Amino acid sequence: MSPWHGAPPVIVDTNVLIGQWMTDLVAREPMHILDGMRGGLLRFAACDVLLAEYREVLLRPKLKRRHLQADEAVDAFVAQITAGAIHIQTQPGPKAPDPGDQMLWDLLASRDDLQLVTGDRLLLKNSRMRGRVLTPEAFAVAWLRPDGQ
Repeated sequence: MSPWHGAPPVIVDTNVLIGQWMTDLVAREPMHILDGMRGGLLRFAACDVLLAEYREVLLRPKLKRRHLQADEAVDAFVAQITAGAIHIQTQPGPKAPDPGDQMLWDLLASRDDLQLVTGDRLLLKNSRMRGRVLTPEAFAVAWLRPDGQ
């Protein structure tokens, strides 16, 4: 049984994905959300724009100097998680608290069963989507069952 059994589909903000990927590469510590995405155990939702953003951010020169991965490794990683994503066509949703995160807000508004995992304080504080926007730690506490129970 999946350690994420019963978890709702989740949108993973780029800041969470990058943070978990970097920690996984450097520290070799388990990154449960990332591991769930890679292994197909955590249902996650994305649109083409978010998946392209993952790749674009991972290939930024400053970040590439830190992770030391070839473009091909980044492309393989993005392809792996893309294969397991629930692809959603977004429609304009309510105005996001941060205009740079409108795409995440549109994704979240597209389905009532979705939750957003982010480290963005503006999104976490917004009352419009309260209960549906969580930190990675809060999401893991709420839904991760390492023993599969």
